Amino acid sequence: MRLMSNRLISCALVSALVSACGDDGGKATGATNPNPNTTNNDTTSSGTEGDTSTGGPDQTTSTTSTTTPGEPTTTGTGGDSSTTDGSFITPPDGGGGTKECDQWTQDCPEGQKCMPYSGDGDNAWESLKCTPVMENAGQVGDPCTVEGSGVSGIDNCDEGNMCWDVVDGVGVCVALCIGSPDAPDCASPMASCLISNDGVLTLCLPFCDPLLQDCAGDDLCIPNPQNPDAFLCVLDASGEEGQEYDACEYINACDKGFTCANPEVALECDTMAIGCCIAFCDVTEAGICTGQNAECLAWYEEGQAPPGFENVGFCGIPQ
Repeated sequence: MRLMSNRLISCALVSALVSACGDDGGKATGATNPNPNTTNNDTTSSGTEGDTSTGGPDQTTSTTSTTTPGEPTTTGTGGDSSTTDGSFITPPDGGGGTKECDQWTQDCPEGQKCMPYSGDGDNAWESLKCTPVMENAGQVGDPCTVEGSGVSGIDNCDEGNMCWDVVDGVGVCVALCIGSPDAPDCASPMASCLISNDGVLTLCLPFCDPLLQDCAGDDLCIPNPQNPDAFLCVLDASGEEGQEYDACEYINACDKGFTCANPEVALECDTMAIGCCIAFCDVTEAGICTGQNAECLAWYEEGQAPPGFENVGFCGIPQ
């Protein structure tokens, strides 16, 4: 991907998730990483350097991530039926909570599973513990429920699965990544491994098309924090904000059709903000961008776009 695209999604290159409790009525907060020189080259996949898994015939995700100034995290909201019990993404900080088990090997006693949870009350998954596997446990795609909140670590999904996209205590079972931190993968070819929250949260999330915004429900199609050349479905934590040129601190803090970008990409953005919501666009449509001096710039370097993604662009100032 061209340098400009890397600058665009610099604030979205994060790898952690946070959640909000269903009864706190407010938005959870996630950590940010303002360090402009942090580079994380921590994983490879299935013997192929940089790949975690492939989604369909088109996209491949990489676990080599480079973080740049103003990286936002992902957050969620809690409270009424319009809010989500788990939706924030935060960057790894080298610290973290208690890890009583290993989610990669699922080394808990029989009848239990290793699950991420929040142990410090900040609504972000930072710890791991063994929790019971319920009777008639749900499989990938099944509806599920959580006990307490979306970050409790207790749900009715089977071992190797987690209740995700929780609203009012109800969500859907998604698979945890398989393999190892050095070679992460997903069982489904239509999903990619997203490693976040200092390695505590490992989710297999579906691929998508940013121009179509074809994720289920209200989920957003945004760049994979580990690889901006691929796009994944994540929860919408924009709330009342998230319109074009709004400031953003989290990768999923912009409305559908936008991505949290480096504020330098558009003149209308607040340069003091961590990130700014920028529109995706189709490079074949003239005059689609509204910003001052903005053009629809190709997301991928010429000849590097996966099949079907040649038209993906973003509205920004040519560099």
